Amino acid sequence: MPRPMTIHLLAVDTATRSPIVILKELNGERMLPIWIGPLEAQAITSELGGIKSSRPMTHDLLKSIIEKTGIRVNRVEICDLKDNTYYSVISLTYKGKAFSIDARPSDALALSLRVGAPIFVTDEVIEKFEQFVLQVEPEDKSERGKRWREILEKLDPEDFGNT
Repeated sequence: MPRPMTIHLLAVDTATRSPIVILKELNGERMLPIWIGPLEAQAITSELGGIKSSRPMTHDLLKSIIEKTGIRVNRVEICDLKDNTYYSVISLTYKGKAFSIDARPSDALALSLRVGAPIFVTDEVIEKFEQFVLQVEPEDKSERGKRWREILEKLDPEDFGNT
């Protein structure tokens, strides 16, 4: 069952200097970190902060096309996690016909902010992430293990602010 979530926080992975968007369950405590690129982080941050650029960014262009053509964005959904890569779909309606389009989660999230579409994450994705976290043992000396321990140690919900 897909769970409604919100963008809770944008952070930086100190090990890789990559931006991370943290999704948080609307009516719960579960969180999901998703590593994204710097341009996508900028697109999300600018929309969260209400910052408008002098020229439309790609997600603004997409929003304009959607609005001009009468397409409705129903929701975005993070629907899978394979080999440390998240997958998502954007659910749309056009002239009464529903369809979905594959998208990178960062693009789907940036678009959802612009059009006010809800964000969902499937239970399967949350469970896969939680299983992956459980597999990272404290004695894991690999770079992957070190990175995860460092990230997970910093993902204490008590330390997060609200966005």
